[in-house]
Amino acid sequence: MKKELSTTQVIALGFLATILIGAFLLFLPFSSADGHSTPFVDCLFTSTTSVCVTGLVVVSTASHWSFFGKIVILILIQLGGLGIISITTGVMIVIGKR
Repeated sequence: MKKELSTTQVIALGFLATILIGAFLLFLPFSSADGHSTPFVDCLFTSTTSVCVTGLVVVSTASHWSFFGKIVILILIQLGGLGIISITTGVMIVIGKR
């Protein structure tokens, strides 16, 4: 028996996946300016607030993150600004799901 996910579940999982991928990328040592890993909870918070476009920070974005880290944050902001729902809907249309 194969159960399909509802649209709401797909959107929620897409949102969660985006946040977790962003947090993982920010956790990498070369994402911080000093070359050391940032605590994962700080990466998770930064990723979540970037996708949700709230702009809250735990560490200074300008001084703590490397160029790569800042690019990751900008991409997360763009994904959140465009809307996870819009992106997920576009992907669903492309793969032929309703």
